[in-house]
Amino acid sequence: MSSTDSLLPARSRASRREIVGWAMFDFANQAYTLLIITVVFGELFTTVIVGERGGDYRLANFLWSLALAVSYLLVVVTGPLCGAVMDYRAEKKRFLFASYLATVAATAMLYFVAPGYVVLGLLLIVVSNYAYSMGESFIAAFLPDLGPPEDLGKISGFGWALGYVGGLFAAGFTLVVLGEATAENFERIRWVGPFAAGFFLITAIPTFLWVKERGTPQPAGKPYREIAIERVSTTLHELKRFRDLATFLVSLLFSMAGVYIIIAFAFIYGAQVIGWDEPIRNLMFIIVQITAAAGALGFGFIQDRIGTKLTYQFTLVLWVAAILAIWATPEVTTLLNARFGLDWEAQHLFLFVGCLAGLSLGSSQSASRALVGLFSPTRKAAEFFGFWGLANKLAGVFGIIALGLLQTVVGLQASILLCAALFIVAMLICLFVDQARGQRAAAAWEARNGRVI
Repeated sequence: MSSTDSLLPARSRASRREIVGWAMFDFANQAYTLLIITVVFGELFTTVIVGERGGDYRLANFLWSLALAVSYLLVVVTGPLCGAVMDYRAEKKRFLFASYLATVAATAMLYFVAPGYVVLGLLLIVVSNYAYSMGESFIAAFLPDLGPPEDLGKISGFGWALGYVGGLFAAGFTLVVLGEATAENFERIRWVGPFAAGFFLITAIPTFLWVKERGTPQPAGKPYREIAIERVSTTLHELKRFRDLATFLVSLLFSMAGVYIIIAFAFIYGAQVIGWDEPIRNLMFIIVQITAAAGALGFGFIQDRIGTKLTYQFTLVLWVAAILAIWATPEVTTLLNARFGLDWEAQHLFLFVGCLAGLSLGSSQSASRALVGLFSPTRKAAEFFGFWGLANKLAGVFGIIALGLLQTVVGLQASILLCAALFIVAMLICLFVDQARGQRAAAAWEARNGRVI
């Protein structure tokens, strides 16, 4: 038994039903991520709702990035405060349920966003993405309670993998039944909002039935605002004791800036730079979902053996390779055709690139969530995952706005290289993270504060 293990309070593995119930929220909310942010509505908003202005889509791309950035900025401001209240009052499920209902309602209302209704579309994206993003942090806060440290990688990976399976079901049905995100097909594709909302509404029900609310609520003698500010202030003061968590969150800010750019612009990139056809777009979606699920599940087992930090570092190397491949696809296609007498189109080579991007996507997100879980005392889990959400969404604000501005100057293809630079910076910062020391800090805090406070 290591010194870290000796400090840690015993954590038993949750029941299989509870772990599945927790993971079902990942299964359910992928309908929003993929259908609204990545695959369908993002393309519909930029090419149809806003459309070409001045001969290209640069204004539409900028407005899309602005809406996402505003929603992430709201998470930055409110995430840690909500997490502090959730820990103090043992109300994680209550906060999660509120974010879930808000996401469902705002997403369903996207049906009313017709061509030219730009302001309505922007407002609904801000509201729905804010609620969805808060829910991401809320559901992650349950992770440290689901098992001992050596199991968190597998559990987190299972959740991400099941999420991509859910996305495959939701988006696969939508792409086949609702068709292309075009002006000619608008009356059918506008149903993507209500469908995503309904899928999320129904499939997340097991989460609220099976996941347990652990912890003892403290007396509500103070307003929630005072509780939140007081606890967050205390944590910021204590943060020097959690320096590995703090350093990792800085690394995460840079890496997730790159990830959020890819999530928000990958399919827009495919439409505008690669010029893919609908069958290729649909096939790319399937490839990314399968490889992302495989990456999350496979690397979840690997990280429990070689260490979560090392796994996270390796996934960033994969990301750099994927970004360079995304950027070079048109030129490499031309080179291969000239060298070997092929007749490939860029969209065909882009499918191979999608495999690498998918592996990177699932594995990096799973590893980052698991590492925060390892560095979090159980009685501060929601609060620390609030800071995890803050780093994630601050990354979204920075990355998406930077990409949105950069592509107005140099175009979308060249600006995608920004992601590679962000991943390299994240790798360099993470060199200063010591996983064992971070776990010892969490265990020491638990030992000092073993009583209910």
